[in-house]
Amino acid sequence: MKSYIAELHVHTVLSPCAEVEMLPPLIVQEALDQGIGLIAITDHNASANARAVQKAAAGAELVVLAGMELQTREEVHMLCIFDTVEQLEHWQATVDVYMPALVNNPEYYGDQFVVDENGDYIRTESQLLITSANLSLHEAVEGVRALGGMVIPAHVNRNSFSLLTNLGLVPTDVHFDALEISRHLSPADAPVKFPQLRGYPLIQSGDVHRLDEFLGRNVFKVEAPTVAELKMALAQQHGRSMSFRSLRTV
Repeated sequence: MKSYIAELHVHTVLSPCAEVEMLPPLIVQEALDQGIGLIAITDHNASANARAVQKAAAGAELVVLAGMELQTREEVHMLCIFDTVEQLEHWQATVDVYMPALVNNPEYYGDQFVVDENGDYIRTESQLLITSANLSLHEAVEGVRALGGMVIPAHVNRNSFSLLTNLGLVPTDVHFDALEISRHLSPADAPVKFPQLRGYPLIQSGDVHRLDEFLGRNVFKVEAPTVAELKMALAQQHGRSMSFRSLRTV
């Protein structure tokens, strides 16, 4: 078994709410500087920069999983994480069908840049990404799992775009691999403040939109940094485990 400090909610400059510094080589270097060995790239409803970050990490002690932060019909943000870019691209093709035909206004929402592994500009994404796909939570979970991915509702304790705010509960008829809490709530306090979270595996993420937001709170003990292994770790199965790293501030 090997331990990986993980940050599973990282945006790039493709997300209009991310800072311009969120470029592949800078993301990789910041993760390495913080001792993080596993990240997931999770841009809003988009996937075009995941491969670039993987290429930027080539040869480094950093594993980059391909992901997306989907906004469902219910306006719930959900992390969809895969082993490969190919799986993610299959999921992107599905999401694209259900995205509204809206053009981004960069002056209002922010720029949406596709870049290469060096951070050099390739193109601007015109589709408005900060919006909901016409996919229900149930449909999205089923679709991601059918492709071999893992599903983690994002920042469930937040006052917007979260399970608890938008639905008022954690649906019991949907299988989530874990629930994500934000940096502002400790894992110990989470089930006390929100009893709905009891019994669910939790992760804590920085929801990284700028380089100084990496948290690196999650420690996975697994045989390999794959989705299947992470699922077992979250379920505390077969000798795999997930724990939280102690930090000075959370």
